Amino acid sequence: QLQASGGGLVQAGGSLRLSCAASGSIFSDNTMGWYRQAAGKQRELVATITSRGSTNYADSVKGRFTISRDNAKTTVYLQMNSLKPEDTAVYYCNAQRVTTGFTWWGKGTQVTVSS
Repeated sequence: QLQASGGGLVQAGGSLRLSCAASGSIFSDNTMGWYRQAAGKQRELVATITSRGSTNYADSVKGRFTISRDNAKTTVYLQMNSLKPEDTAVYYCNAQRVTTGFTWWGKGTQVTVSS
């Protein structure tokens, strides 16, 4: 129901765009987000976007990453620029229903940034 894609290997300073296609029932009226989990670390918030387009970013990615959503395509994107080796992680797409807190998770996509 959440299908992430777009990960890969990139050199430091490069860019990648992640996509997450969601079924309509999950996408509509829900806050969408990207989280990441590096090896040996806890999963952490990267960015979220509400159904109205309000965004929130982790301090570590502000100014470099941009989250967006295409309601017609029920897809959320994460444009990642100026990538750093510390951005290396498995990136997960997430949907959360604001009214109930119920959360959906997609399978992750690996992002590896080489120095």
